[in-house]
Amino acid sequence: MPKKLLMGNEAIALGAIRAGVSVVTGYPGTPSTEVLETVAKYNESLGSDNRNNCNDIYIGDIYINDIYIEWSVNEKTALEVAAGAAFAGARVMVTMKQVGLNVASDPLMSLNYLGVKGGMVIVVADDPGPISSQTEQDTRHFAKHAKLALFDPSTPEEAYIMIADAFALSEQYGEPVLFRPTTRVCHSCASVEILDDLPRTKPCGFVKDPRWVIFPKLTYANKFKIEDNLKKMSEEFSKYKNNILTRHSIKDNNARGIISGGVSYAYTLEALASDEFKNIDYKLLKISAYPFPDKLAVEFLSGLDEVLVIEELDPVIENELLRLCGLHQLKVKILGKGTGHIQIAGENSPDSALNAIKIFFDASINPDQKTQSSQTINANPSTLTPNSTFNIPNSSLSSPALPIRPPVLCAGCPHRASFFAVKEAAKNTSAVFSGDIGCYTLGNVVPLSMTDTCVCMGAGITIAQGLQRAEPDTHHFAFIGDSTFFHTGIPGVINAVYNQTDIIVCILDNSTTAMTGNQPHPGIGITMMNTQVEKIDIEKIIKAIGVSAFVKINPFNQKEAVEVTEKLMKQKGVRVILFESPCIKIKGVKINKAVNISNKCTGCKVCINKLGCPAISFENKKAVIDADLCTGCGLCIDLCPLFAIENNSGCAEADHAI
Repeated sequence: MPKKLLMGNEAIALGAIRAGVSVVTGYPGTPSTEVLETVAKYNESLGSDNRNNCNDIYIGDIYINDIYIEWSVNEKTALEVAAGAAFAGARVMVTMKQVGLNVASDPLMSLNYLGVKGGMVIVVADDPGPISSQTEQDTRHFAKHAKLALFDPSTPEEAYIMIADAFALSEQYGEPVLFRPTTRVCHSCASVEILDDLPRTKPCGFVKDPRWVIFPKLTYANKFKIEDNLKKMSEEFSKYKNNILTRHSIKDNNARGIISGGVSYAYTLEALASDEFKNIDYKLLKISAYPFPDKLAVEFLSGLDEVLVIEELDPVIENELLRLCGLHQLKVKILGKGTGHIQIAGENSPDSALNAIKIFFDASINPDQKTQSSQTINANPSTLTPNSTFNIPNSSLSSPALPIRPPVLCAGCPHRASFFAVKEAAKNTSAVFSGDIGCYTLGNVVPLSMTDTCVCMGAGITIAQGLQRAEPDTHHFAFIGDSTFFHTGIPGVINAVYNQTDIIVCILDNSTTAMTGNQPHPGIGITMMNTQVEKIDIEKIIKAIGVSAFVKINPFNQKEAVEVTEKLMKQKGVRVILFESPCIKIKGVKINKAVNISNKCTGCKVCINKLGCPAISFENKKAVIDADLCTGCGLCIDLCPLFAIENNSGCAEADHAI
């Protein structure tokens, strides 16, 4: 079989195609985004020489020669669209990041009581760290809460195979299944063997039946079935090929065990391959699927004195072992996050796994080392160097520490111009700026400092309303992007109008979903099926809601942008400013030549201290423009009090200085 070098998300996508997925929906969110994008990319060549064994796909009697794919307006919508297709017997996949599951939780909790006909796999990418998320939440808890099965791959190769198992299990039990890769599985690459497509069965289509209408009586009856299924799945997973129990016996003294799952299992295997552990007896258990395989775990615990649990995020495996020890009266000491042997926050790593295993094995011989190990591992990682966190000695070949590089808005980003216009308009007033999720969250970075709150998608508008009720004499601004506006922003505007709240909503429309890689949304006019559709007009939506005032402006017209903001601040009600200017990273967007710094520059640093543009730096007591970064947006031209910043023609086209 041929092999391909694939990112984990690509492997998941190709594994789903191999398993016969017919409908893929989702909402972009790191680290999950590339799953749906890969299906879309591959879908373009469906039936060509790039795809072997292209089997026919049917929904009822309708022949489909490709896969339907959409970026939905939010995760709840994505899950519901996919559920409808699954009711008709299609195999469906939904993609999102872990916080997106919060948005999709309403239909998710009900779906298990209704069931599905076609296999339904919900890919939820967790983000230990977190690297690009608001929370470190663990989707394994959600699986238990929703009483659903969950698969937890440890490598891209495993994810490619395992997602077909998820589809099969979903159809076997008639329930949705969660699939939980973490960031390092999503974004690491591996050589994956591409297998033949699995046989597809022809769905029968939607059949009218009372089972599809949820009522308390139906829920009560199905609860017994759901609980029975959980027991059956636990039994089945005790025999599952990817829940693996191994014994490393040298002296036939397996008194110690290690248990792990997800990418932490890969780190554990790498650590145990070290020669220093080759003469040590231990058991090793890998957990790749939930409900927890109780029978297999009890077999693992039998005869052990101590167990080290290596996992990321929450102590899910650890707590399951504690439950089993109590249930079966097993006198086994469980070590992990609860005992300080594994860090309670952030990612694990090969080095951290190696150090934890060293301490575990050494402490079995020298118990006095345990206290020190707990203190070391639970040290605050923000105060330590990469190697000192786990007492790993620096070698002569160690790389120097990387410089701290905080995220910033790109040079030429229209959001910087929008923020700066509002900041200038409100600079002599009492104002609070509520932010949202997207590139514009970076408005909190100095020197803009224009994001005072940020909670979750769509919350900026509603948080501002609550703040206004507590502080009615303060100006309250809410910033939200165009994609987030469609996601969960519209209800907030309706609520503000309905309840007559005095706020100013700033919609930052850059014509894309920028932070996750420039995905389309309803305001752009193109779908993931590459179909041209009519754009959903934000202006028409806002005016239809009935706001008290509406203004649309290009934020790079700074003088006018400041003036309209000042004017709206003197009014009452729900006022909306639509700042329109495309993201500089969109293909085809015109980029001007870089601006120049003339000899008029005195090194006053106004341009640096007010804008924070990465294209402007300071050398030899003067401002310097990085021509490779500068997009010639001109925002700094208007800002310079000495008109020392000029466009490429040599003329500073500024009629005032801010």
